[in-house]
Amino acid sequence: MRGIDSVIRTVAHVLAGILIVWIALDLLDANRGNTVVGWFHSAADWLAGWSIGLFSVSQHTFQVLLDYGIPAVVYVVIANLVAGRVATAR
Repeated sequence: MRGIDSVIRTVAHVLAGILIVWIALDLLDANRGNTVVGWFHSAADWLAGWSIGLFSVSQHTFQVLLDYGIPAVVYVVIANLVAGRVATAR
């Protein structure tokens, strides 16, 4: 049976996945009036709230990648570090 380390990694990957889906939807200019697109936008804004505007660039594509890509990477890296500590503590 898999332990808590696997749960930690899975949750982080799901959160990163939400952010990645929003990046794709935004860059593909998805209809923000759509319910599913709106949900991903709200969820991504909540997950990336601390990083939005951390860096300011003039091109929209790079701004979206920075605003939502940084937290996706941070969540996965932190989760892997924590899960590694949990796994070795067992």
